[in-house]
Amino acid sequence: MRQTWDHYFMTLAQHASTRATCDRLHVGCVLVHDRDVIATGYNGSVSGMPHCDDVGHDLQDGHCVATVHAEMNALCMAARRGHATQGSTCYVTHLPCWLCFKLLVQAGVVRVVYREAYRPDPRVQEVAQARGIALVLLTPAPP
Repeated sequence: MRQTWDHYFMTLAQHASTRATCDRLHVGCVLVHDRDVIATGYNGSVSGMPHCDDVGHDLQDGHCVATVHAEMNALCMAARRGHATQGSTCYVTHLPCWLCFKLLVQAGVVRVVYREAYRPDPRVQEVAQARGIALVLLTPAPP
C-alpha cells in the first residue's frame, strides 16, 4: 500500500532524527511546501562545537540546553538556502516546545504534523487555535 504524503514526510523526519547528537531525545524535522522538501533538521550542538553525546549535557531544569532543536535547525537551513517558509508544513517527530513553536509561527508555518507529544506545553495548543495553525498528531500508517 502506498504511503500518504503525511506518512512519507514523517518517515523523512524520523530518518533525520537518526543524525541527532543529543542522546536525551532524538528529534527530526522536515519543512515542506507544496509537497517539496525545503529543509531538514535534527537536534544537535552548535555547528563546530562538541556534541553533548561526546562531552556531556548542559542541563537546566532537566533540559539539555547545549543543543539546537531540530525545528530551529530546519528553519536556519531554509534561511541559509533562501527558501521561503510562508505557508509550509512542519513534520517533526515530537510536538515542538514553546520556543520552537513560536519560531515556526513567525516563519509562516501553517501546519505542524507530529508523531509524539513530548512534554506538551498548553501555550502551543492555545496559540495554534488562535492563529488557525493545524496541529496534527499522526497515527501510525496501516500495515
